[in-house]
Amino acid sequence: MSKRLRSSEVCADCSGPDPSWASVNRGTFICDECCSVHRSLGRHISQVRHLKHTPWPPTLLQMVETLYNNGANSIWEHSLLDPASLISGRRKANPQDKVHPNKAEFIRAKYQMLAFVHRLPCRDDDSVTAKDLSKQLHSSVRTGNLETCLRLLSLGAQANFFHPEKGNTPLHVAAKAGQILQAELLAVYGADPGTQDASGKTPVDYARQGGHHELAERLVEIQYELTDRLAFYLCGRKPDHKNGQHFIIPQMADSSLDLSELAKAAKKKLQSLSNHLFEELAMDVYDEVDRRETDAVWLATQNHSTLVTETTVVPFLPVNPEYSSTRNQGRQKLARFNAHEFATLVIDILSDAKRRQQGSPLSSSKDNVELILKTISNQHSGESQDNDQPDYDSVASDEDTDLDTTASKAHRQKSLDSDLSDGPVTVQEFMEVKNALVASEAKIQQLMKLLGKDAN
Repeated sequence: MSKRLRSSEVCADCSGPDPSWASVNRGTFICDECCSVHRSLGRHISQVRHLKHTPWPPTLLQMVETLYNNGANSIWEHSLLDPASLISGRRKANPQDKVHPNKAEFIRAKYQMLAFVHRLPCRDDDSVTAKDLSKQLHSSVRTGNLETCLRLLSLGAQANFFHPEKGNTPLHVAAKAGQILQAELLAVYGADPGTQDASGKTPVDYARQGGHHELAERLVEIQYELTDRLAFYLCGRKPDHKNGQHFIIPQMADSSLDLSELAKAAKKKLQSLSNHLFEELAMDVYDEVDRRETDAVWLATQNHSTLVTETTVVPFLPVNPEYSSTRNQGRQKLARFNAHEFATLVIDILSDAKRRQQGSPLSSSKDNVELILKTISNQHSGESQDNDQPDYDSVASDEDTDLDTTASKAHRQKSLDSDLSDGPVTVQEFMEVKNALVASEAKIQQLMKLLGKDAN
């Protein structure tokens, strides 16, 4: 952290002392108990980070601290500040309340239902309201008033709004004004540093032209945040963007000369996805990485307290209602991938993300993400691609779900080669990795069958 938490800081949801987590997109600090509920809501509702045991970009932490210290929590509890709310019996949670159902119900109402947020007068055309709010956001980001912008975003302003008259987005404006904390807030809400204005300039160009070099470097990091996070998850290193290195592709330690047909099929399907579907899959894998890493931090920081024994584990990605049921089911199946399978998928995504950015041609395909997840999973189970994967219910009830604890994470690290490369990675190199995994799994399966026969 950039500074020690002051003793006066309390949990935004229950007022408990010494909050150790932050909800990045809500601009609040929260305690362990309330964080256990936040994690179950999903990243589309609350993006949680541990204040001490999670790596923080300094300006991102500064953004959250500024919002918290300036009363961002009042945005989410607006109506509770009205004395009439006490008369109606509505109140916020307190430290003595039970996690379930008391704190959980309050937190869901606060962040998922936005039950206490100030409501705008009803209008016939919601799109007009969103456009007006987005124009206000476009003007506000040139100042340092973060809480005003967060309020506008909470009401429906769009972080990627393209102003028809100005010909640019709020992130362009923030970059031009050198407002790095505003840029952090906009990025958290989905603003794209690579978006071009009417003249073809990006926010990075605006920052550089204005002499805001720290901001320009941070915007480049944000632009590659997805692939950086995936690489860091596997090998604990990030690319050196300042020197033009934008990708790190970790290598698996195993190798083999034979190629697996299933492995080749999985790679081919990944490569033939449209850019849109590939981005969706990459974002889903990013969310799964976040879930696994947060689970590891969560378990490591609880010291086997009662919180661990309660229903606080998040075994798979929570449902995002904005996604299709098929995509939500595919997202949840990611939790079933063991360390080797998941590492293989992450490496493939990193490799293909680099290929796509370099402009390599794509072939057209109607294959969907579900088929890719099936194929990669089946590589290691020895199943046919025609076998159905478990549906939503069976995924949700699977007791063998991989939670990627600290122990499994250490095992995964051992399976990765410490030598990293930013050079071109051939398909054959990755096929060799996959085939080695398939071969080892197949041998184990055969041995298990033989032992079973001998026992009979």
